[in-house]
Amino acid sequence: MILYALTIFLGAFLLFQVQPVIAKMILPWFGGSASVWTTCMLFFQLVLVLGYAYSHMLAGTRNRRRQNFIHLGILVLSLATLPIIPGARWQPSGQENPILRILLLLGTTVGLPYFVLSTTGPLIQAWYVRARHSAFPYRFFALSNLASMLALLTYPVLVEPQLTTRHQGQIWSAAYVIFVGLCAATAFASSREKTEVVPANLQNGNSSIEALTAPAGVGAGGPVQEIASEATLPGGATHALWIALAMCASILFLAVTNFLSQDIASIPFLWILPLSVYLLTFIVCFSGDRWYGRRWILRLAALGLAGMAYVLLREKTVRDLIVLLPVFLGGLFLACLACHGELARLKPAPKFLTRFYLCVALGGALGGIFVGVVAPLVFNSFYELPVGIILSALTVFLVLIREPMDARQRWWLEPHWILFLILSSALLCSFIIRWSRLREDSALMVRNFYGALRITNPDDPNDPYAVKSLINGRITHGEQYLDPNKRDEPNTYYSKLSGVGVALLSRKNFGRRIGVIGLGTGTVAAYGRRGDLIEYYEINPLVVRLANTQFSFLRDTPAEVRIVLGDARLSLERQPPQRFDVLVVDAFTGDSIPVHLLTLEAFKLYFRHLKADGTLAVHISNKYLDLQPVVERAANALGKKTIFVDNEENTDQEIFSSSWILVESSEGSLEEKTKELSPDDVSTSPSERHIRLWTDDYSNLFQVLKHN
Repeated sequence: MILYALTIFLGAFLLFQVQPVIAKMILPWFGGSASVWTTCMLFFQLVLVLGYAYSHMLAGTRNRRRQNFIHLGILVLSLATLPIIPGARWQPSGQENPILRILLLLGTTVGLPYFVLSTTGPLIQAWYVRARHSAFPYRFFALSNLASMLALLTYPVLVEPQLTTRHQGQIWSAAYVIFVGLCAATAFASSREKTEVVPANLQNGNSSIEALTAPAGVGAGGPVQEIASEATLPGGATHALWIALAMCASILFLAVTNFLSQDIASIPFLWILPLSVYLLTFIVCFSGDRWYGRRWILRLAALGLAGMAYVLLREKTVRDLIVLLPVFLGGLFLACLACHGELARLKPAPKFLTRFYLCVALGGALGGIFVGVVAPLVFNSFYELPVGIILSALTVFLVLIREPMDARQRWWLEPHWILFLILSSALLCSFIIRWSRLREDSALMVRNFYGALRITNPDDPNDPYAVKSLINGRITHGEQYLDPNKRDEPNTYYSKLSGVGVALLSRKNFGRRIGVIGLGTGTVAAYGRRGDLIEYYEINPLVVRLANTQFSFLRDTPAEVRIVLGDARLSLERQPPQRFDVLVVDAFTGDSIPVHLLTLEAFKLYFRHLKADGTLAVHISNKYLDLQPVVERAANALGKKTIFVDNEENTDQEIFSSSWILVESSEGSLEEKTKELSPDDVSTSPSERHIRLWTDDYSNLFQVLKHN
């Protein structure tokens, strides 16, 4: 039993540890978007379905020697793909479909090892049941989820802070070799155990396993059941419920991950929290019936769903991380506990466990397809979370209709069913209200892989300072005055008193060359003069379209404007030195900050494209992250000087408070540029935080989370 448990544990640990490892490796290539993680999860869920389908079919092969030969062959073949470090040939050029590119990259890099790992849980449980009829295997499912959660929780605490991404890939690959040996030993050991003879009258149904369950009441099996009853294949309605419950939990998990990541950062820490909560509910529900108290959990799930819906309605005012994390992680836990609790309650006899796991995996994959593929194509904003909340409530309705709490009364009198009916109606109304408000406040709403963009209508068009805004998620990425006399004035984070304003206005030479990472509305073009060249680097084609059609900064400027589409870092790496007077790095105000633009290698690249006396202006305004020590550490490593410019908010003129760091070779030059500013707005003092230098192989955003 130890050999079975150890193989399942190590397989599940590697199965989930590889997810943040490989995702962090490829994240910089696709702009650091949270959608990279969603697409990775879609890939993992699809391969999981294939693995479970393979396990189901292989377990149906009666010849044990053939089973072992096939599986050992795939185990050995998977070793040829190691180590799991993606090659540079997979770096995008900026014109490809990012979803398809990521799926192909993952398929060639980690596809076969992940497929093998995904087969481990159901296949080894099938071997265990086949060899030992007196054992109940569902505790192994809880064990595998425990290993998965430990893999995720140890990553941001032990793995990410200590190891480079290359070392992570190498160590994971070495551990996978150990797993292959362990799995081969388990296959050999199980084939040597003698199988008990199953009574002929019980060998019915489309069983993929030639064994029946334990004696009544053993392990997680719950109350005593008749063996003949346990051998009956569940009907189509039960299969549909397995898929629906798993799908709803998957949608909620991925939608909550998107919601938390889009305004903070696409980092393993924020991916792992929801995924750990999701796995924890599997552990609780499949460890035994006593952990799932149906009456009180369904009530709490109703409150959790209602809490998430309320915060979604109030998202303009409820923005503190200290509120968002408990509400959405708590709501996710309770909702998934309800879905997975009902799933565990409906689990079949171990005779049909591979079929059950296949349905669960299929439901998870359908949830991933909905959030990762369908939602960006169908919706013009992030509606998958309210949709997931409503679907979860409706699915529980169906379960309660089919199996009421109290079998002695009719289902329509069941108080819990009535509670969920009221809740579902309220959630549906909330979703309609939220959709209506967004439509009313927005002149245009569009969405793609990189996020949801909208153009807002001004509250009072007659106000001399009325503006229209470009918003991505919940972050403003630029505004323009509607008044023709003011529309070319820079505002928001780019006022003349801001760090970027100071850097640009201090350059008096003719024919300035200005580079800008992050287009937004194109506000920096307001500083352009005749003879200047302004070159923008932007990864999102929708931002380019909106900047050209909905705002006029790019059209009005007398400077020459060029736009390079694609990830800024990859684009700069392909270009010869551009000899910029000023290079503006403006990609960190929110919407999943691209960490690869903050590493030592990135700063070396920036100064390769700057003149000897050029200025690097880095915009570090961020609600959740303190990026000052990161920039200062990289600048110090290159022998550069920094000055911190922090201007105050002026709400009457739509000027936001902003924080910029100017980086140059000479400290005296920086002080000369900022001498007109208030002393309170300028600082040369370094940050009090002491962090390790970030490189392409090492970064740790958890260390720079703001405490307030």
